[in-house]
Amino acid sequence: MRLALFDLDNTLLAGDSDLLWGELLARHGAMDVERVRRFHDDYHAGTLDIEAFFDFQLAPLARHPREQLELWRDQFMEELIRPRIAPAARELVEYHRAQGHELAIITATNRFITTPIAHEFGIEHLIATEPEEQDGRFTGRVSGVACYRTGKLVHLNHWLCTHGLERGDLAETWFYSDSHNDLPLLSAVEHPVAVDPCPRLLEIALSRGWVVMECTGKTASGETTFM
Repeated sequence: MRLALFDLDNTLLAGDSDLLWGELLARHGAMDVERVRRFHDDYHAGTLDIEAFFDFQLAPLARHPREQLELWRDQFMEELIRPRIAPAARELVEYHRAQGHELAIITATNRFITTPIAHEFGIEHLIATEPEEQDGRFTGRVSGVACYRTGKLVHLNHWLCTHGLERGDLAETWFYSDSHNDLPLLSAVEHPVAVDPCPRLLEIALSRGWVVMECTGKTASGETTFM
């Protein structure tokens, strides 16, 4: 299988969907936006306590009825997500689709808020942090491990097994990401690509000879490429 994997936040999106979701919920009095921003800063610093983050981030899913959550999610998509999808991001996805590659978004952000984003790109496969459910309601806890750092490899290997592929078989696989937090997966694939990378990832990518892209579709050398 030739597989193209895409990180979501600050890679396919010009922004962070977790942060944007938190800002939307804060408008409705359902979340403390300052705590959201502190967690966001910790993520970029590489100091995020992922368990504490998801305890906080998933709590509103448990507190509010599904119908209300879905209304907020519709508003989230319309006001905050669609305007942040750059044409170059759509072109990148369509390039791999035209090559006949299997497409998947792999993200630490939870499945509830990322499912419609994957649909927006026409991407069938979504590998994400799973919010636990009991009797049709969210519990506020993560089911299994978070899809974060080495957890992305755990989730991806499970996905490969469910598709009849061998664990760790990442030959002919592309992975696009902006963050040093994704180094475990970037280091595992045959074609790692740094997209608008953070300074730490940029330094590592250049030292290893990885392709570096801006969201405009340009490499660090100025060459247009989707390979």
